[in-house]
Amino acid sequence: MIMCENNRQKTSSTLKGPTSGFFAFDLAFLKQVVNLAPVFPRPLDPGYEATAVFMLIFNKNSSPHILAVLKADKQGYPWANQVALPGGHVDKTDATSLDAAYRELKEEVGIDRRQVELAGSLGHFQTIQNKDIEVFLGILNSRERALPYDPKEISEVLEIPIPDLLTVHLSKNFHGRVPGVFELIYPLKRVVVWGVTARIFHYFFERLIDAGVNPSGCAV
Repeated sequence: MIMCENNRQKTSSTLKGPTSGFFAFDLAFLKQVVNLAPVFPRPLDPGYEATAVFMLIFNKNSSPHILAVLKADKQGYPWANQVALPGGHVDKTDATSLDAAYRELKEEVGIDRRQVELAGSLGHFQTIQNKDIEVFLGILNSRERALPYDPKEISEVLEIPIPDLLTVHLSKNFHGRVPGVFELIYPLKRVVVWGVTARIFHYFFERLIDAGVNPSGCAV
């Protein structure tokens, strides 16, 4: 069991850090989260375009973060100024949606599949643009160097602290319900997460709570 920092007994997964009560996530814990998740299947409607993304977790200062991107501020770009997870379309040359997610990860931010420990799939999420997004969850290793990206598509690579997001999730009373699209937003210091990314985050945080992460960030 992963326990709180202020408990006397700790496991090797519990590390001291600046975020009170939170612990570093490892692959075993994320697999537990995936196993608790009711997987949303691919929609039967053939009108949806298949896409795949990675929700990559990495530990910084012993606290878990999500790797995300801020899409470029470009006129006519449908994803302009949106916070998104790295990924993209599933091509005909991709053997599986997971292969597509790995390929897009390399193309978008230069992360090789050897740097990723896969926990599993969080299922499928749809957008109003008829995109079907399969979300893969994993641990990112070797998060030390600056990541390359195409400024025509991405303005910035983001490191979003999970404790900050979970604080918003709980303070807005998102736990135990699915808010409407105009209510479901995660305002942070520099960016606002909304749309399908906010729905993915909401789903993930509900699964974290299912796995025993309480409001203080401890596993119980």
